[in-house]
Amino acid sequence: MPKSRHDGLPINGEGGPDAKRRGRVGIRTCVACRQEAGKGALIRLVRGPDGSTAVDPTGHAPGRGAYLHRNQECIEIARKRRQLERSLGAAVPSELWSELTA
Repeated sequence: MPKSRHDGLPINGEGGPDAKRRGRVGIRTCVACRQEAGKGALIRLVRGPDGSTAVDPTGHAPGRGAYLHRNQECIEIARKRRQLERSLGAAVPSELWSELTA
């Protein structure tokens, strides 16, 4: 039985759908609430080489990435504080915000 971490973060391949191997799990920080979570629990948004911003469902698209929790509270905080724009260094179109809230 794997040991549990004191901070509740995933261990030993428990990172969600993106964790394909046992051992270390990719821990990322939400740009809105600044809490850490496994890669599988967050949405990755990416600024591509052409400067466009999009959701990256695979987590492997080239470009600068930012992570956000899937809940509405974090999405609203990121929108109000313009956290995604700041993290990605690019404008986030309104169509992307509607896609995240849907």
